[in-house]
Amino acid sequence: MATLVKIKKDKEFYGSLSGLLKVLKGIAVSQYQILERKIKLFDKFSYAVNSFLLGIETKDIVHPFINPTVQAKGVVAITSDSGLLGGLNMQVMKRAFEELKGSGDMLFVVGERGKIYAREEHIPYTGFPGIKEEERLELSLTVRDHVLEKVMSEKIGSLCIIYPRALSLTVQRIEKITPVPYGKEENPDEAKQLHEINLDNFIQESSLLDVVEYLVYLWLGHRLYEIFGEAKLAELAARFMHLEESSHRLEDLDKELRLKYFRLKHELTDASMREIFASRLIHTGKH
Repeated sequence: MATLVKIKKDKEFYGSLSGLLKVLKGIAVSQYQILERKIKLFDKFSYAVNSFLLGIETKDIVHPFINPTVQAKGVVAITSDSGLLGGLNMQVMKRAFEELKGSGDMLFVVGERGKIYAREEHIPYTGFPGIKEEERLELSLTVRDHVLEKVMSEKIGSLCIIYPRALSLTVQRIEKITPVPYGKEENPDEAKQLHEINLDNFIQESSLLDVVEYLVYLWLGHRLYEIFGEAKLAELAARFMHLEESSHRLEDLDKELRLKYFRLKHELTDASMREIFASRLIHTGKH
């Protein structure tokens, strides 16, 4: 049977833990807001590149970035190295595994947690380090160079990226985009709005093939940089939600301990009163 002393110590322990969780939640919210503002600063680059490329007639261009000749797919799964994320990493990897259907398909995994899931499923993969904000640009260029080399050498014909995205601090979902072949990712309605550049106003010195290749190369590096930022944002949001759920569980546990404490205290008081009453009856009977 639990003693009052033990229950009181448990209440103090969970009270301290609850205070720690509040601090961690505050840190997660602050980091989320800072990164959210950073990510929104780079929208114009993709707009400019997309506008230019959408002004080019690409359907007749024979290039692996535009019209691939092989069916094999490359799948990039972006996971986090951090804990306290609930099942976010597992959801990303499950979605990535579902995309691997052909014998020539390749898996590329960003983040240590994703590598663990791939090893557990005995699926071959090429691994990259997890996302660190100070190394995000370098990592995006490294991943870009590696996967585009596979496309250029025609080992894969298409590329899809699976990553977590935070719609808000409390809502995350798993996204899939297909940046290669170029043009598959774009929304047709948005494409009409972006088609604003008249190529007749440009003097073309390089071949159209080289221009398209270079722009897609630049665009994918920037797109990966954005995606890594969005994935990091989703990580912070998922951590906040996990901490929030843990806080609620601690609150429920504290209520349970409080009820148990007062019930036990009441039982001990009743037992003490009965002993005193019985003692007085015995003493009165002797006289």
